Amino acid sequence: MNRNHLWKLLIIIFVIAWSAFEIYPPTGMSIIEVFREEGIKKDSTFSNIVERAQQLQKENPNRPLFSDLKEAVGTNEIARYFPFDVKGEKDPNSAVLYRLQQDAAGKIKLGLDLQGGTSFLVAMDTNKLGQSSQKDTALANAVEVIRKRVDKLGVAEPLIQPVGTDKILIQLPGLSEAAKDSARRQIQKAAFLEFRKVHPNSDELLAQNIVPPGYEILRAPSKDANGNKTMIPYIVERAPATGMIGTNRVALTGKYVKQARPERDPVTNDPEIRLDFNSEGAELFAQITRELAPKGNKHFYLAIVLDGELYSAPRILGEIPGGSARITGSFEVSEAIELANVLENPLEAPVEIRDERSVDPSLGKDTIKSGVNSAIYGTIAVAGFMAIYYLFAGMVANIALITNIILLFGVMCYSGATLTLPGIAGIVLTVGMAVDANVLIFERIREESAKGKSLRGALAAGYSRAFGTIFDSHVTTLISSIILWNMGTGSIQGFGFSLTWGVAASLFTALVVTRLIFDFLLAKNWLKSLPMLHIIRSAKLNFMALAKPAFVLSWTIILVGIGYGLIARGHNLLGTDFAGGDKLSLRFAPGQKVEVEKLRSAITKAGISDPLIQYQRDLTGGPETLQVTSAFQTSEKVESALKTDFPAASFERTAVDKIGPTIGAEIQRTAIIASLLSLFGILVYVAFRYEFSFAVGAVLAVIHDVLMTFGCYFLAGRQLNATTIAAILTIIGFSTNDTIVIFDRIREDLKLGVRGSFRDVINQALNQTLSRTIITSGTVFLATLALFIFGGGAINDFAFTFLVGIITGTYSSIYIASALVLWWHGGNRPKTGSQVVMESSETKRDERMPRVSPSPSR
Repeated sequence: MNRNHLWKLLIIIFVIAWSAFEIYPPTGMSIIEVFREEGIKKDSTFSNIVERAQQLQKENPNRPLFSDLKEAVGTNEIARYFPFDVKGEKDPNSAVLYRLQQDAAGKIKLGLDLQGGTSFLVAMDTNKLGQSSQKDTALANAVEVIRKRVDKLGVAEPLIQPVGTDKILIQLPGLSEAAKDSARRQIQKAAFLEFRKVHPNSDELLAQNIVPPGYEILRAPSKDANGNKTMIPYIVERAPATGMIGTNRVALTGKYVKQARPERDPVTNDPEIRLDFNSEGAELFAQITRELAPKGNKHFYLAIVLDGELYSAPRILGEIPGGSARITGSFEVSEAIELANVLENPLEAPVEIRDERSVDPSLGKDTIKSGVNSAIYGTIAVAGFMAIYYLFAGMVANIALITNIILLFGVMCYSGATLTLPGIAGIVLTVGMAVDANVLIFERIREESAKGKSLRGALAAGYSRAFGTIFDSHVTTLISSIILWNMGTGSIQGFGFSLTWGVAASLFTALVVTRLIFDFLLAKNWLKSLPMLHIIRSAKLNFMALAKPAFVLSWTIILVGIGYGLIARGHNLLGTDFAGGDKLSLRFAPGQKVEVEKLRSAITKAGISDPLIQYQRDLTGGPETLQVTSAFQTSEKVESALKTDFPAASFERTAVDKIGPTIGAEIQRTAIIASLLSLFGILVYVAFRYEFSFAVGAVLAVIHDVLMTFGCYFLAGRQLNATTIAAILTIIGFSTNDTIVIFDRIREDLKLGVRGSFRDVINQALNQTLSRTIITSGTVFLATLALFIFGGGAINDFAFTFLVGIITGTYSSIYIASALVLWWHGGNRPKTGSQVVMESSETKRDERMPRVSPSPSR
């Protein structure tokens, strides 16, 4: 093996080994077993703790293992049994248990829809807000503020929705106890920030024990010369400092903070928080610090007060015009991060957690099982097709596909990303693009072999000619996925994350891994030929002859479908994810828990679509309750259907609440903006790489596919939900990829000077890529069809939507994108056709080399 190949092999081995290390163990273990295995210097007390924890678990199987172990530990000190550094911790036992829970957790984190998690019911104190309209606005704003805070915990994809007029339901996926504690603190903190003046004679007044009217004593944390924490008192104004904006005097509060982020003091290296004000805040801060500038030997201080607690009182050395400030204090790193998070997202009124429960997966265990099985079946079907159709080359492609999935999960585990249904959608598209890249290469190798090139030459030319197409198709998808990842929230962000890294892994495996395998086998002279089946042979179909009628028919279906959805179905078009609904809480007889899928079937039979069904448990080990979320004014119908179908369960209503949408205005807004920016990015890139007409064709084809999918979805009588959004985003990526492949062949034929009219060139390019189009779309369709047939509930909705998208995406590449480019130029060749393409030096050099084998059999 030459040096170049050796380095490639070492890089591949390292990346795969790193990914495998990050993934293991993929699923979690019992924290009680981890406690028993990791303990050292075990004695009778240690053994008694383990036995007591196991006994508690048998007595109440529904109770969290962490709670059982914590109760079993009791007042015993357990730090001596473990090699963990917990010095300086306020609660060493909890610190040890948190570490053990982290060790017990599986590396693959599942979202709320796949794993369940913790539910917080938060009440907002709106008494001081006055009018009901102010309360409604404050509650809506609080939902978005809490969503931003929770998003800072990671790609968690939570469920957050308003309940009634003053409550918010927050469901977070499978958190550790340490993460739950952090979530509780961040959820409840109002983060009301004020900048107040310290009395100029604070020290003298404190010595005399005098507090002037309008002032109060507040204490700020500090450290003495030995590094010990101490509290320093100040006499501080009760009201915040003020300045002039225009003709109005206003107070400097957190309202004017644009950004807050944790940093470290450049001198002491202690954690601190840096604040950046908006333009009005910067003006106020400059005025106030100018007033507090030293006068002679007199120095002035400005107190930084958060939720009534003094964090620091820095001395003002002069006017600070830059619009920035620092909050210093005796912070831990985690405290600085949490504080910066809540400062950047302040609440208008205080909130309090009223109830906390554990919840089952929102998709239902049976739905998840069928979804996982169908994904496995689909992947096996795709891998089987590749092995049968492309024979040995197909096996190489399957190795690359497995490597691709390992790399993607490695990155997800390393970054702590959460796997949810939208994330799985990104993986489905990744698998499709990985297969497509190999199909492009193999079809190119077949073409080059048919020209009489040697096997080595056909491989070199195949990879060389496919590179541009693969690069362009993957980059256009990356443009979209990176924007969705960075701009989106919740499920949109999760989809963008998984797709971004999946596409990167696809590029690596298709262009590096498979090429290295072939080159190694050629160098060893073990690969004599590369036979492939060739069912779809050279076609000569006149696609453009049907362009106009197909174009008219296509947009007619869109108008009918969209019109039917918006006019005839109206508000019934939106599921509870978008419109909100009724949340029905039911208790049931002990030992009569009904399977979620049976409940779903009964509710659906009653004419209620897309119900959200969850079993919930009190964290203290109390009885389970059933909660069903459905459309407004349907709770009585749901209750009646369940009581009729399952009399033995003795269902009894405990509460009915009106809830708001889980996909709020902020998520919708960011999703729309991110999607539009993605389309604009694709437009710019394709215009740069091809021509503006190609860019317009690609973008309009994507818009066509989205509208067509919506139209068919509406005509099928389905309601829009969160999974629909995931499917639409997947369709955008698939459609763009398919269109770019065809455009690349059109461009290549133009550069090669293929004879005939522009219509002939387009038809030839479409026929040349027909085999690839059918195989790629067919394999992705096959995998998605398995999801549609075997997956239930929300997975079925996703699969149906994506199936329509695969069909319309394949169709639009021909009859929308290509046809638009043809009509744009009035049937004349564009400028691209005047350029000349030269074969690579590697390919030319190969023509002078002895041939290793004859061209493959036909």
